[in-house]
Amino acid sequence: MLTTGQAAGILGTSRQHVVDLCETGRLGHVRVGTHRRIPRLALDALLVSPPTTGPGRPEQLLSLWLHHAVAGRLVRDPERVLERARRNLNLLSRLHPAAQPYLEAWRNAIDDGPDAVLALLTSPKPGAVELRQNSPFAGVLPEAERRRVIAAFREHSDFPADT
Repeated sequence: MLTTGQAAGILGTSRQHVVDLCETGRLGHVRVGTHRRIPRLALDALLVSPPTTGPGRPEQLLSLWLHHAVAGRLVRDPERVLERARRNLNLLSRLHPAAQPYLEAWRNAIDDGPDAVLALLTSPKPGAVELRQNSPFAGVLPEAERRRVIAAFREHSDFPADT
């Protein structure tokens, strides 16, 4: 999770512009008191997406692609991936109390086992789309693999590559 200042640095824009993106719904975020925290996946999605609204937004589709890659890792090494998610959930619970309902849903899926987690990681249903905006799977994909998924999304999606 990034601060608005950190996100502004990555985007090469002002912190206020990041706040505006959050307020207009173009950049996914969670609130911690009066502060906004931005999931790295939401920022990555903004970097590759044109402005749009509605179901199937580019950031949601990119998140789905990234979570499909996480699902691949999960089926190869369920114990390691689920343990990483549990550690991340504990950290996110302390840092982002406003996200508790989402984190609890992930915790329940993890307790139910790999099949339940796979269903959420790969489902296009609105509830799963929303849960993926508060994903506990940060760090499961090595940075190089995450970048390859983003590049593949840019190459194979219907969204302009220069966005």
